[in-house]
Amino acid sequence: MPLIDPFGRVHDDLRLSVTDRCNLRCAYCMPEEPVWFPREALLTFEELARVARIAIGQGVRKLRITGGEPLVRRDLPVLVERLAALPGLLDLSLTTNGVLLPEHAAALASTGRLRLNVSLDTLDREQFAAMTGRDRLDAVLAGLDAAVAAGLLPIKLNAVLLRGVNEAQAEPLAAFARERRFELRFIEYMPLENDGSWDPARVVEGASVRRRVAARWPIVPDPARDPHAPATRFLYEDGAGAVGFIDSVTAPFCATCSRLRVTSDGKVRVCLYDDRETDLRAALRAGADDVAIAALLHAAISRKGRGGALDILESKTAIPLSRTMHQIGG
Repeated sequence: MPLIDPFGRVHDDLRLSVTDRCNLRCAYCMPEEPVWFPREALLTFEELARVARIAIGQGVRKLRITGGEPLVRRDLPVLVERLAALPGLLDLSLTTNGVLLPEHAAALASTGRLRLNVSLDTLDREQFAAMTGRDRLDAVLAGLDAAVAAGLLPIKLNAVLLRGVNEAQAEPLAAFARERRFELRFIEYMPLENDGSWDPARVVEGASVRRRVAARWPIVPDPARDPHAPATRFLYEDGAGAVGFIDSVTAPFCATCSRLRVTSDGKVRVCLYDDRETDLRAALRAGADDVAIAALLHAAISRKGRGGALDILESKTAIPLSRTMHQIGG
């Protein structure tokens, strides 16, 4: 029985967060002094794998491991192996900042099924340190080399541009991705921090970045683009791969959203901008059977609204949220 919301959207894409902890401090993702969940609050590998298996039984076909930074979770490759073996799963990916990839790439590649999305907002070392709170650009670049060497391909890069901060990095990042045959995706700055600093004036519109990239390297729309994917995908005319634009603020894709999220502490969230949560952890630890857990997933989806990003687009203001991005999962 598929997970269908009141607007007829089928949800086949699950974002599964494994930790709220991170080894960077990106301002657009978390507060300067985050308060971490107690370790006992996090779902165990057995609970995470069980949730994934039940969700697949309800039509989920894509699974993304998120955080925080997933690789700070001890023995994460063990979970990856369990998830990769689940029958019915068609796509398994992991979003990471890349800092720990040098030591984990080989183990992650051993399943032969995992794809990577690596966050990289700038190629300037000082700028990287200022944006992330850590001087770790060299580690991220080494991590990308390790991932390529291990065969973790294809690799996507995620870049968030902030006006007045790193907006000039669009072309350098695009050139880097083209040279390495990575697929770069520019993501608009979303109001998912709770310190009140988000301002629509700081958003670098995807349309303007698209024009800049196209002026340097002509692009054409990808005819095979997945209509449910958040990125509008383009192909370089010279054959040097693809580039995508996730215009989540100026052109929300709520109408085709197929995603739901389970936070690292076991709460179902059906929209990034909707604070209503369904508690799976309590049910899991109270001995609920698979049918009951599946019913909770359906109940959560049944309450999904049209999409919080549409409200932000219309009001030009952020929606107050109880969680920041590192507590929700990418």
